[in-house]
Amino acid sequence: MPEDHPPARDLQTRLKSYEGRPAAVSATGKDPVNLPMIRHWCEALGDAHPAYAGPEAIAPPTMLQAWTMSGLGGPGGLGGHTGRAQAYDELLALLDASGCTSVVATDCEQEYLQPLRPGDEIAFDTVIESVSERKTTRLGTGHFVTTRTDVRVGETLVGTHRFRILKYAPAQAKKTPPRPRPVVNRDNAGFWEGVERHRLLIQRCTACAALRFPWLPGCAHCGGPDWDTVEASGEGTVYSYVVMHHPPFPAFDPPYAVVLVELAEGVRMISNVVGTPYDKVRIGMPVRLAFQSYDGDLTLPVFRAAERDVAEEAAV
Repeated sequence: MPEDHPPARDLQTRLKSYEGRPAAVSATGKDPVNLPMIRHWCEALGDAHPAYAGPEAIAPPTMLQAWTMSGLGGPGGLGGHTGRAQAYDELLALLDASGCTSVVATDCEQEYLQPLRPGDEIAFDTVIESVSERKTTRLGTGHFVTTRTDVRVGETLVGTHRFRILKYAPAQAKKTPPRPRPVVNRDNAGFWEGVERHRLLIQRCTACAALRFPWLPGCAHCGGPDWDTVEASGEGTVYSYVVMHHPPFPAFDPPYAVVLVELAEGVRMISNVVGTPYDKVRIGMPVRLAFQSYDGDLTLPVFRAAERDVAEEAAV
């Protein structure tokens, strides 16, 4: 065995030794909490809640991680935050040396304790919370690394962000690689159960009747925790789209269009337009919901060009 690939037991012991060690110490945000970033965030998500605008504005709670990000310059570079600890770089280097050279973000959890307001200067500490034993996934075998970031304004803890990545050795390519599977959890299980029955379900707050997508545990408009569902009609239009050329990803054949569809009910969702060449997709294109099966056991909601749009294309 090569020297840079330590035995599994020794490697696991070394990986576990990083648990509890800092990944960032007394780091500071690249920018104060500010209205332009809040506005860009809300415009991108289509969130027009009045709490996020005006002289008494607060930042959307889900922006918690945004204020800690160092930007393209990286930690300490081009104005990026300082405070990154050597232990995290050592851990990633150890995983690289063991053959786990690829990385994918898997999930995050956030806890909000206090609202952030424009002008707040944030500081944070990040700890390596856990490193899993070697796991086998569809992408390959590797280790899940979880970090916990405590975000503060002054001495006040305002939120906690847990972020989990998988550092893995890519699996051998297959002739027909399967589609990635969605992450199903307690917050979105009802949505995927509906998809299995070929129903596109949208959450509706029972307190204020606001619709929301993707599924969330609480209402972003009134904060109410209770909800029911309405079934989407299936009509929509392409609100925006991008054409993916690179990087290539198993089970996908670039170039292909990834679309943001605005449903007739007013919410938006990310999907694909099938049956239409990527260079024929355009903003404002009417589409209709369809359900497509992949790999024999995966059903996904997709969209097809509406009949009137197809007729227009043929006329041209």
